[in-house]
Amino acid sequence: MPSERIEPSFRSAVPAGDDRERLVCNACGFVSYENPKIVVGSVVTRGAQILLCKRAIEPRKGFWTLPAGFLELNESPEDGAKREAREEAMAEIAIRALLAVYAIPHISQVQLMYLARLISDDVSAGPESEAVGLYDWDDIPWSDLAFPSVHWALNQFREVAGRDEFPPFGNPPGALGTRMPRMPST
Repeated sequence: MPSERIEPSFRSAVPAGDDRERLVCNACGFVSYENPKIVVGSVVTRGAQILLCKRAIEPRKGFWTLPAGFLELNESPEDGAKREAREEAMAEIAIRALLAVYAIPHISQVQLMYLARLISDDVSAGPESEAVGLYDWDDIPWSDLAFPSVHWALNQFREVAGRDEFPPFGNPPGALGTRMPRMPST
């Protein structure tokens, strides 16, 4: 006779040695940790132009973003950023450096943004993008950018343009990703 599979049931409890409620299995005591999601992406350039993707999915469908998305299991952050560029813009990129690490606590995200360059000029919309484009700085659709961290990454990219070495940035002072920043001066 085959054994029956028992579905675990969980309760909220503070495990021994912990300081907050977690989901704990009633049968075996396994603690199911819920941790922040890691997002990886890149400011991708071709010469002076920057690659942007118009989102075909929620959240912020119809707004422009950098190629970025959730890191997959068993994937390095750099490989994840390259995969996201392929998925969203059919772009092959070379990672140059880590630009920034952002904390977006209200949605439990940590974002790793890289500097990268296009290896090939061939780009087109992937399944999660309505359109893609290469933009000169003055032509970036600032009022139609999807997320605060896109503003931050673009402005921090501009700050280190032409430099080979720099420490990675973090959130701008006081910014938590809950409000869109002001558009930069040109």
